Amino acid sequence: MNTWLGMPGVVCALGSGMDAVAQAAFAGDTSGMRARTGWVQGRTLTLGGHAGTLPPIGEALPAHHRSRNNQLLLAAALQIEPQLRGAVARHGPGRVAVVLGTSTSGVNDNAPAFRQLAAQGAWPEDYDYRRQALSSPSAFFADWLGTRGPAYTLSTACTSSARALLSAHRLLELGLCDAVVCGGADTLCRLTINGFATLDALDDALCLPFSANRRGINIGEAGVLFLMERERADARSVAFLGGGASSDAWHMSAPEPTGAGARQAMLAAMESAGIEAGQIGWVNLHGTGTPHNDAMESHAMHAVFPQGVPCSSTKALTGHALGAAGALEAALAWATLSSGNTGGRLMPHVWDGVPDPALPALEFSTAAHRYPQGRPRVAMSNSFAFGGNNVSLLFGAQP
Repeated sequence: MNTWLGMPGVVCALGSGMDAVAQAAFAGDTSGMRARTGWVQGRTLTLGGHAGTLPPIGEALPAHHRSRNNQLLLAAALQIEPQLRGAVARHGPGRVAVVLGTSTSGVNDNAPAFRQLAAQGAWPEDYDYRRQALSSPSAFFADWLGTRGPAYTLSTACTSSARALLSAHRLLELGLCDAVVCGGADTLCRLTINGFATLDALDDALCLPFSANRRGINIGEAGVLFLMERERADARSVAFLGGGASSDAWHMSAPEPTGAGARQAMLAAMESAGIEAGQIGWVNLHGTGTPHNDAMESHAMHAVFPQGVPCSSTKALTGHALGAAGALEAALAWATLSSGNTGGRLMPHVWDGVPDPALPALEFSTAAHRYPQGRPRVAMSNSFAFGGNNVSLLFGAQP
């Protein structure tokens, strides 16, 4: 069964609003990736933070909902609020679900409380664990929108919000609801940034996915929301054709080196959608810029697309938004498929142009690439995570 995705609400390093974000992404704009200090002691890092003002969470909602993570979600929601309110009015609050992904929730907002605990031996009076609970994004959003359908948050590291879209599709297939608000949010967070620094996985300069000179990732943040329904809401809606997931459980943080789990997820996505590799016109790669992840994905891509396919990593444009990355990259795929992309443009792979001779060669898209004329546009978006969690999603301009 195909489902449909209306225009997403998006805030990220590229800007705010789908049209502005898409315009910047098509242009290969890296201006949102800025050098910042104060996150890791003694280092200046390139991070993809959202530079705009975020809306406040009103006094009508409980105080524990007030976090930057939820503000990112609210900023995205306000961009598509008529879509969201319209779905609740059409289907009723009990038939609208909320499925979101995150990896850190509001833990960065609670960090001062942990410092006080360490220094003074007691929590501050306003400390509330619910602010950082993984359930917080979906609980906040259901309260804000007034829904009473299923509401839950998925946290599978960098595949979290990709799995949220896959889960939303299954809820609709099972008839458990009639519309799903899906996506995710993750905030720049001292805990995760220092964790990646400890793994020696951060690039201080702009990341270089798939380059022989790649050194690691840049962390970013984003809030992304879609409304998924069984029927096409308007001419700009894009079809969710299917998805696949796997869990190879190779290692806690390192990917399975041959790409077996990633390959399994891509093949499962194509099987679920009834799509062959030759029908796919563009792949948004996971492409983090770390040595092991890019090597694994190169092998997996070569196995699934031996004849080649235009592809790119967009993480040099947005940073790696962790639990929000899957939804953010789905939104970028949505932009290439939307009727607003009249020329069929693809997003460029931004790097130093130095391929790694040890890896299978991939066909990286440039600003000159276009979807093939005369056949339906189909895009794949890949997300691969710690613990061997792999998700591949397929989208189309029409079923």
